[in-house]
Amino acid sequence: MSKVHVMNHPLILHKLSLMRDCQTGVKEFREATREIAMLMCYEATRDLPLKTIQIETPLAHASARVISGKKLAFVPILRAGLGMVDGMLELIPNAKVGHLGLYRDPETLKPVDYYCKLPVDIAERDVILIDPMVATGGSAAAAIQMLKDKGVKHIKLMCLLSTPTGIETVQKAHDDVDIFVAAIDEGLNEHGYIVPGLGDAGDRIFGTK
Repeated sequence: MSKVHVMNHPLILHKLSLMRDCQTGVKEFREATREIAMLMCYEATRDLPLKTIQIETPLAHASARVISGKKLAFVPILRAGLGMVDGMLELIPNAKVGHLGLYRDPETLKPVDYYCKLPVDIAERDVILIDPMVATGGSAAAAIQMLKDKGVKHIKLMCLLSTPTGIETVQKAHDDVDIFVAAIDEGLNEHGYIVPGLGDAGDRIFGTK
């Protein structure tokens, strides 16, 4: 069974509280999204393999450890996932970025895919899938399956908020995918939004509402 990693770092919780506040403007919301993504990426990449190399410091010869060439890709689900990418790229600027377009049908709440553009070598990369809001879990589970259909074998899911239902849906469909989440909220309202949540992440990131 995959593991669920709930981020309890004070900085993440503080910034998430700012994002929840309906008085927080677009600029501050966007900045907090980027900053939380960076902090979460730090945790999600804790298991990257290292190798030892030999270097010269200004004072002596030394053995040093560096990342052992692991290929990474970040794949945001459009459009809200885009708000998290820049923060992650600040930590790992050489990671490649793919894009998946999914939206939730307002009537059925089922995911509908409309766009897929991935690095040509995506099957050789470890992928962190980025979806800020995992509500029912349907879109995240569908996106994970799209990646697996492209040959990806190692996938992690990173989100700001989820619900117990969303987590359960992803785990039932993909028990090999670890989930990194800033907070698990109580549930969904009648419109399928996370409660208490933070509203529509895409609208608040891009100022479209």
